[in-house]
Amino acid sequence: MTGSSAETPIRIVVDADACPVKDEIFRVATRYGLKVLLVSNSPLRIPRNPLFESVVVAKGQFDGADDWIVEQITATDIAVTGDIPLAARCLEKGARALDAKGRVYAPDSIGDALASRELMAHLRAMGELGGGPPPFSDRDRSTFLQRLDDLIQALRRARR
Repeated sequence: MTGSSAETPIRIVVDADACPVKDEIFRVATRYGLKVLLVSNSPLRIPRNPLFESVVVAKGQFDGADDWIVEQITATDIAVTGDIPLAARCLEKGARALDAKGRVYAPDSIGDALASRELMAHLRAMGELGGGPPPFSDRDRSTFLQRLDDLIQALRRARR
């Protein structure tokens, strides 16, 4: 059957402007032979590899990278983003999604993540919270690698 998910390759689609795990994504994608689309608002330096493609959206286009990702993502893709609303939009299209710290977004929990995001934004605006997230750690990097591998394996099993 033409166009079935068994024929559609698994891709990793990255919201790349501030992604701290690009090198890890490149390593995992190379190991599995997966295409990586790095979507950004400005040009990025990426390794020369036919599996890796940089997509630069028009500068000044608010949410342009997010919109491009949502237009292109499919049920056989994995989105890597720290943007919870973008993750929700990717899940609506049937894709898998995770953030750089290895948090896997799921249809049954994305509503809670969106609500928590809104609450935290409100508390910051009210001056109740200061500072940003904790620094990115080696443990975060390790968790990300494990979760990305788990998602790839789950997609591969689902295709059999």
